[in-house]
Amino acid sequence: MTGSEVPHSFRLAYVPGVTPSKWVRIWNERLPDVPLTLVAVSPTEAFGVLRAGGADAGFVRLPVDRTDLSAIPLYTETTVVVVPKDHLVAAAEEVSLEDLADEIVFHPLDDTLEWEQLPGKPAIERPATTADAIELVAAGVGVLVVPQSLARLHHRKDLTYRPVADAPASRVALSWPQEETTDLVEEFIGIVRGRTVNSTRGRAPTPPQPKAKRKRPETGAGAGAGSKAGSGRAGSGRSTSGKPAGKNARGGSGAPKGAKGGKSGKPRRRP
Repeated sequence: MTGSEVPHSFRLAYVPGVTPSKWVRIWNERLPDVPLTLVAVSPTEAFGVLRAGGADAGFVRLPVDRTDLSAIPLYTETTVVVVPKDHLVAAAEEVSLEDLADEIVFHPLDDTLEWEQLPGKPAIERPATTADAIELVAAGVGVLVVPQSLARLHHRKDLTYRPVADAPASRVALSWPQEETTDLVEEFIGIVRGRTVNSTRGRAPTPPQPKAKRKRPETGAGAGAGSKAGSGRAGSGRSTSGKPAGKNARGGSGAPKGAKGGKSGKPRRRP
């Protein structure tokens, strides 16, 4: 963040079915001084909230109007059909849209799936919300095809769900206004994309430290003299003065073996 910016909070919108807790936890660990505020929005009002400045960024469902909004697709959800537990569909591991041809399939007004052709038989009226459609399914009136996260969100003990192999899928994305790509938005993008805390993106790079210079070996007369002196002590058997070194400290320097107190040995007898 720039030094002049004094942020108060970061507002994150999210649509039903999205669970932002993992990213919120990482944010709180990395930016404890910038509180993150969650803003729950419906799929139909999410983009209006972003455009009006009601949130800095938001988890939405694609498609996104790229005219004034940026978006990063994150993941694709499995599409499922919600049915009563005693329904025939509950006995299968997976179904197709053709298996629902004789069923009344609810199409709520907040549906986020992009249908080329609606499956099954249409209901007399469209439920206002997914929650309302779930109530009708529990009453045994029909079935509902939704992203799996919404089936989990509206879980009931008397209902279950099964994957629909050939149904359109819902994709979740992170979106924000193009003109408001702030440093905090960049920080959150990094968290969502899995960048580590040591990532240099958006931060000033650390200047390289100068390397220590190696000391070159000394050359010239001084270095040669030291080398000769060292070799004389270690290998020639002579002292640095050039005189022969004594072998026996007690007998005195240069004394022959067996000499006592500097006296000579007994004279030989003449024949």
